[in-house]
Amino acid sequence: MTSDATVVEVVFALPTTQTVVRLELEAGVTVREAIERSGLLDRYPGIDIDRHDVGIWGRKVKLDTPLASGDRVELYRPLEVDPKEARRLRVRR
Repeated sequence: MTSDATVVEVVFALPTTQTVVRLELEAGVTVREAIERSGLLDRYPGIDIDRHDVGIWGRKVKLDTPLASGDRVELYRPLEVDPKEARRLRVRR
């Protein structure tokens, strides 16, 4: 690894699996570039980074956010059920 390299992880999780891709990229790379280079968009064609949220370590960010070494880029899936509605359904049961 060179001193100008940025080492990041790009993560996508499904209910039963989690995929983590570790990348060594040049300094100044953005969230969008890391996601595109991770191969996750090819592996999971249902991911639409222009419509769904992304984050770094649990904090939502924009796709043009520059990355620092050690960042964990997370691709968020849309909620299937609103959390408030899920609580109401559990209470009824």
